[in-house]
Amino acid sequence: MQEMIINNLTSPAILFFLLGIIAALVKSDLKLPTGLNESLSIYLLIAIGMKGGIELSEHAFHELVRPLVGTLSLGIIIPIVTFGVCRRLGIDRNNATGIAATYGSVSIVTFGAALAFVEQANIPYESYMNAFVVLLESPAIIVSLVILKLLESRSHKQEMVHRFSATSVYGPIIKEGLFGKSVFLMVGSLLVGLIGGDRALTIVKPLFIDLYPSILVLFLLGMGLTAGNQLAAVRKYGLKLLALGILLPPVYGFLGVVIGYYSGLSFGGTILLSVLAASASYIAVPAAMRASVPEANPAIYLGMALGLTFPFNLTIGMPLYYEMAKWFY
Repeated sequence: MQEMIINNLTSPAILFFLLGIIAALVKSDLKLPTGLNESLSIYLLIAIGMKGGIELSEHAFHELVRPLVGTLSLGIIIPIVTFGVCRRLGIDRNNATGIAATYGSVSIVTFGAALAFVEQANIPYESYMNAFVVLLESPAIIVSLVILKLLESRSHKQEMVHRFSATSVYGPIIKEGLFGKSVFLMVGSLLVGLIGGDRALTIVKPLFIDLYPSILVLFLLGMGLTAGNQLAAVRKYGLKLLALGILLPPVYGFLGVVIGYYSGLSFGGTILLSVLAASASYIAVPAAMRASVPEANPAIYLGMALGLTFPFNLTIGMPLYYEMAKWFY
C-alpha cells in the first residue's frame, strides 16, 4: 500500500503539475503556446470518451442498467450538493460551478490507484467499471453548467420579463450543457467507441491510448502554470477550501458505497464506485471549465482536487472506503 501511494505521488503527471506551479511561483518565463492548451484539452476529452465507449461495447446492456442508473445518479447528486455547500460558504457562482463539476467528476489517476488497491487485495470487480469513469464526467459538467445558467437567467429576470419564453431561458442551457464542445466531444467520442468497439480500438490505440500518459503530462504542466499564477486567489477563501477538500471525499465515498450496494455491484465494484464518487477531476473538468466558464479560477478547483483531495484519497480515503463497504457486505 505504501509503495502504491509513493508510486502515484511521484508519477510524472503529478510531478509536472508541481513543476508548472514552481515555475509560476519563481516567475519563470516558461509558458505553453496559447493554442496548445486548447489542443491538449480536445485530445484528452476524445481519449477519455473513446476508451469508455470501447469498454462499454464489450458488455450486454442488461448487465449495466442498475449500475448505470446508480452511477449517473452520483453524477447528478454530487454537483448539486457541492454547489449548494459552496454558495452557503460564500463562494461565488463561477468558482462554485468549477468546484461542483470537479467533485461531481472523477480522477482517473485515483481510480487507477484504486484498481491496484483491489487487485493487490485479490478482490474481484466488474470490468465495465472502467467505462463508468467516463460516465461520471459528463453528467457533473452538464448539471453544474445548468445550475449556473439557471441562476444567471434568474438574476436577469427583470430584464427578461417582457420577452420571457422557454426558448430564451433554456435554450442557452441546453446548448451549453449538451452541445458545448467539451461535453459534446466527450459524449460523442464515447458513442464512437461504443459503436466501433474492437474495430475502433485498433485505429485509435496508437494515438489516443498509447500516447495518453505523455499528453497528460504536458497538459498538467500547463495547468500547473495556470494554477501557480493564480494561487493568491485561494487565500481569499482560506479554511473553507481546506475543509471542503478534506470533508467532501468521505461523505461522497459513503454515498458511493450505498449506491454501489443497492445497484447490485460486487464488493470490489462498490469499493471502486465509492472511490469514483470521492475523487475529484483534474483533467476533463479543467478542459471543460476553460472552454465554458473561463471566469472560474483554476487555482481554486485544481488546488482542492490535487492539493487536498487527491493525496487524501491515496493515503486515508481508499482504506476508509474499503471499511465502509465492509459494513454492507
